[in-house]
Amino acid sequence: MKKKLLFVIPSLDAGGAEKSLVNLLGVIDLEQYEVDVVLFNKSGIFLDMLPDAVSVDEIAGTYRIFSQGIIPSVVQLMLRLNFWAALNRIVFAAKNKAYKNKAVGEQQSWKHVSSSIKPLEKKYDAAIGYLEKSSIYFVVDKVNAAKKIGWIHTNYSNSGMDAGFDAPYFAKLDNIVTVSDECAASLESAFPSEKKKISIIHNIVSSEIIFRLAQSGKATELSEGKINIISVGRLSPEKGFALAVETCATLMKKGIDAYWFLIGEGSEMPMLKAKIAELGLQDRFHLIGAKPNPYPYVAKASVYVQPSQYEGKSMAIDEAKILGKPLVVTNFSTVKDQIKDGENGLVSEMNPESLANAIIKITTDEILRKRLVENLKSENLTTEQEVNKLYRLL
Repeated sequence: MKKKLLFVIPSLDAGGAEKSLVNLLGVIDLEQYEVDVVLFNKSGIFLDMLPDAVSVDEIAGTYRIFSQGIIPSVVQLMLRLNFWAALNRIVFAAKNKAYKNKAVGEQQSWKHVSSSIKPLEKKYDAAIGYLEKSSIYFVVDKVNAAKKIGWIHTNYSNSGMDAGFDAPYFAKLDNIVTVSDECAASLESAFPSEKKKISIIHNIVSSEIIFRLAQSGKATELSEGKINIISVGRLSPEKGFALAVETCATLMKKGIDAYWFLIGEGSEMPMLKAKIAELGLQDRFHLIGAKPNPYPYVAKASVYVQPSQYEGKSMAIDEAKILGKPLVVTNFSTVKDQIKDGENGLVSEMNPESLANAIIKITTDEILRKRLVENLKSENLTTEQEVNKLYRLL
């Protein structure tokens, strides 16, 4: 009989954790496991990339109403005579506005959000909250499973999350999985009593699939014969894309004929558009939205740049490495898990001058570029075998 597995994640919008889940489900043995995915919102560009045998559903209850704006959600909940949920929606809105730290706001609001979510009726052999915060809380509070696993995709120390809030949830997990050595160390520091539960499963990437996808599309926006810079990621504060815009302006001041293309969607889109306009970079810095297949852009680019403030383990960096792309990254705390400065990429400080100088160096020093690319070719970057670590946990 197949083991019943559940994966929970807010959505399948463009993002590293979401892409990681799609890759994992692409290699998991569906002859041995019956896999369900439950989403808070059944949406996202990766939705159509899941294997046909994987069942996808949206959480039950009034969450979709709850997640609307304050006035329409309260009105609809009142019309349904769900006064408790309506009250929780009002309190949720007030608290969300009060919290300047969005991570803590999401944590603290769970007790109100959860009032709109029904527990799952199906019993599972294992349930996996595949993203920190709400996905894990849902698995602990709303799922009947013999084993419960939480998956942390970020460096907990830099995430801004409240360890005191997470501690009772982590205590109820059987295993805590994270994606790199540095991320594991940060979890062990924050939750020393849970150290024995913590294990590392690297994000699954397939060189074969990435090469095939890179050849299956076009990147017509990139300019021939010019310096094309590419960055990929969710448009959120930790990714540092405001720094990317400022660095582009610095490159222009230095007389560098470069064009920067940013693939992704997210909450910082309006701010980035305003910053691009303010600095007069409309013809130089291009926000081209989310792409289910970003690999033709990465393959065609002159250099891949990751200006992050912090990361867990960046899938975008690993994918750029697979495509043999010269990389410039900022010195976020977990960077050494992926990039060794001067060996397989360049590491800059988190300021426009340092980042611009690294980009200039990697795009003008042909000997350096060739050495970095040759070193990337010698790395074994395919990680499909990581699924075996999950099997052992199960």
